Amino acid sequence: MAYRLAANSLRAVARPRVVVALPQQFSARPMSTSKPPPEQRASELIEKLPSRPGILSKTGTAVLGLGLTAAAISQELYVVSEETILLIGSLIVFTYIGKILREPYASWAQAQIDRIKGVLNSAREGHVSAVKERIESVGQMKDAVDVTKSLFALSKETAQLESEAFVKKQQVALAAEIKSMLDSWVRYEQQVKEREQADLAKSVIDKVLATLQDQKVQKDILANSVAEVEQLVKSKAI
Repeated sequence: MAYRLAANSLRAVARPRVVVALPQQFSARPMSTSKPPPEQRASELIEKLPSRPGILSKTGTAVLGLGLTAAAISQELYVVSEETILLIGSLIVFTYIGKILREPYASWAQAQIDRIKGVLNSAREGHVSAVKERIESVGQMKDAVDVTKSLFALSKETAQLESEAFVKKQQVALAAEIKSMLDSWVRYEQQVKEREQADLAKSVIDKVLATLQDQKVQKDILANSVAEVEQLVKSKAI
């Protein structure tokens, strides 16, 4: 009922200039080589109409729109003019341009999305590889505690041996110094003894020489010597 009302209203209020203008606007559009059948085109147009499930279907939306348009035109609430035709033509041109640019834009957007995905995937792979390398390096250092303990024990033993060697070296140096001091004392005592013996021998020799220089002592020595010789002669020892 609403569809018939809309059709009758359109036929009643349509003006000749509108009918003439419409072919001019549509004739300016380039026709495609493969024109779809009317049924398919009508289905596509109906599918593009907005609707809400359970409340209003797409066909109901089309009928309601046509009915409202016919009512507005019949009540002279809206008059179809050249601006309307220009608006419809502009909408058609813009729709066509949007349809043409939709696929290139979709391809460009998909390329950008793929590029960003590639960057993110490469970053994720790099992060995963870095984490794996870090895990492997940490796994290689799992014996670091035992090695550190062994090195600490070795360093402690080395320090103890160095300390003992230093003590021994100091003891040897002290012993050598004491020995050199004792040797010096021995040499000094030896020199003192030699000097005392030399002084004693000199004093004895001097006393003997002084005694020999006495006339009485010389006579006694001579007499003793002669007596000894005579005794030897008597005993036929010489």
